[in-house]
Amino acid sequence: MSVPRPPVKVAAAESVTVLPRGAGLAYEPKFDGHRMVVFRVSGEVLLQARSGRIVTAAFPDLAEAAARLPDGTVLDGEVVVWRDGRTDFAAVQKRAAATPGRAPGLARSLPASYAAFDLLAAGGEDLRRLAYAKRRERLVALVGPLGPPLQPVPMTLDVTEAETWFETLPAIGVEGLVVKRLDQTYRSGARTWRKLRHTSSRDAAVVGFTGGAARPAALVLVLPDDDTPVVSSPLPPALRSQAAVALTGRVGAGTGTAVAPGLGEIGYRMVEPGLTAEVEQRTTRHTVTTVVRLRLPEEMDSPTGIDQV
Repeated sequence: MSVPRPPVKVAAAESVTVLPRGAGLAYEPKFDGHRMVVFRVSGEVLLQARSGRIVTAAFPDLAEAAARLPDGTVLDGEVVVWRDGRTDFAAVQKRAAATPGRAPGLARSLPASYAAFDLLAAGGEDLRRLAYAKRRERLVALVGPLGPPLQPVPMTLDVTEAETWFETLPAIGVEGLVVKRLDQTYRSGARTWRKLRHTSSRDAAVVGFTGGAARPAALVLVLPDDDTPVVSSPLPPALRSQAAVALTGRVGAGTGTAVAPGLGEIGYRMVEPGLTAEVEQRTTRHTVTTVVRLRLPEEMDSPTGIDQV
């Protein structure tokens, strides 16, 4: 089989409420970052977001690091930025939204790390048909010796250790665990993995709003592990007032479209990166994202073996 080329549909995880147990399961920490596929093919490095967008220019530090990979390599993993001993999703979003002119400066001030959790190709061979156990073994052998900022994500077969991770790692920005079967192939676009989150709420980056700036009707958000903007449910009056204050001086000239539950795509005004919101999601006919509270930039001030750069 030939080496995968962008855009690649990534494998996904189905949310569960109880930690799966049993023989033949592997457990990985789920970092609060941006999903990214790294291609080192035909002498070129390409970085692809989950949506399929090519984001190489926004991450020159990771592109430079990926140039050390052998040709014919494709990785799947998560981009994170470490600040004050924990991952900072707002900083990751700021990196992802950077223009080519600003990207080098942000790479110096907010260096990115890449936690690789799968090897889709190596030596010019498509490995997606292989069992996870074999892909994992080859991933560690290939990426492990390189060192930061490219590293294999930690993994354990010990459910007791996984439970310890689940209880202790939220302090550094780990939102939960991903569980995979050792005999599982990599199925692009399918939800074959299992994901246990520590709480029902998580942080999302605020990228825009609908309505007027003085009284925003809803916020437009980018959630961890996905770069597709979504529109929140309507903001209650108190949050509308808080959002108006938080957005002061951040409203840009750009516009975009985002998915609104039950409405399809609607237009929105863009804002400067750096603002995040705590959100909860529930699914009825549509997935509804509700803003619980805003996190102002001043609020955003390792046990896994992942080095912080």
